Amino acid sequence: MKASLAILFALILVPLAAQAQDPLPKIVLSEDGKDFRRQGTQKPFYVWGVNYDHDADGKLIEDYWHDDWDVIEEDFAEIQSLGANVVRVHLQLPKFMKTADEPNEENLAKLADLVKLAESKSLYLNITGLGCYHKQDVPAWYDALKEADRWQVQANFWRAVAKTCRDSPAVFCYDLMNEPALGGGTNADQWLVGEPLGGKYFVQRITTDPAGRDNKVIAAAWVKTLTEAIREVDQQTLVTVGVIPWALVWPSAKPLFYSEEVSGPLDFVSVHFYPEKESVDKAIAALKVYDIGKPLVIEEFFPLKCSIVEAEQFLTEARPITDGVVSFYWGTTQRQYEAAETMQGAILAKWLARFRELAPK
Repeated sequence: MKASLAILFALILVPLAAQAQDPLPKIVLSEDGKDFRRQGTQKPFYVWGVNYDHDADGKLIEDYWHDDWDVIEEDFAEIQSLGANVVRVHLQLPKFMKTADEPNEENLAKLADLVKLAESKSLYLNITGLGCYHKQDVPAWYDALKEADRWQVQANFWRAVAKTCRDSPAVFCYDLMNEPALGGGTNADQWLVGEPLGGKYFVQRITTDPAGRDNKVIAAAWVKTLTEAIREVDQQTLVTVGVIPWALVWPSAKPLFYSEEVSGPLDFVSVHFYPEKESVDKAIAALKVYDIGKPLVIEEFFPLKCSIVEAEQFLTEARPITDGVVSFYWGTTQRQYEAAETMQGAILAKWLARFRELAPK
């Protein structure tokens, strides 16, 4: 009897162990390049993720991953429980480049640890780079560089990051920069654009001197420089760049980074949408401008300016033309938001609950 039970348990446990050890498949483009697939299969992949861009206190990941790694482990477990499959992390260039040519090996080692953590949780990483979110952390030598030298430092950053991450199937994509901007506007001689949001500069120029060049010429050269640096060491991982959809502001606006002249090296489209109250139709019309035949991911989404009902309406109407949505998680759980007993906490708790319920099955 005992022998029979042992055999029975073996038959049950061996398949379970094999299943637990199944490698995470790399996410690649379909043969026609129009959507995502799990490598080696025809099974589609729909991005359902969160931006993990700072914690509840506004600290960036490099500010606490050396001393509070357990916090990141807990947060990744919570993100997994929300039904997410992608985590977008925002890496700061000053934390990864000691000089123009010398990477910060200590932080590259922590990035490798983060990749391993993602693998263990069956989560994919959208690695967004070149951040200068905290102006006080940006070294003077970097800000003093002219365009060509600055781009070279950015290429060195991406070469080092891609070399660290290239062997892991958990790395979904490299996002070249969060919301790059061209020259012009107020403070046109400054690399960081506008006033900070929550103490952070999320928008950064790729040039401060157009020198008579067309914007598409500048954008194409920048994208080419950085993607070539990545492809020197990683020929497989997808590349994108997260942009502000100006068609939401000006309906006649055409994509710059996703124009035919610029978007060639980019594998899929990433746009950031915060629909406004009673303007879901307008947001959907703007989204369709970016449906250019490549996978389309709403890389930032949150009911910041609209109700949760309108947010769901937008996601429902966007679903037929999109290949993913990435919302936000700031290290605070639904229960913690509820326990705060504030209006903001109640809204955030409700959204996390709906995000979990809406996760693709």
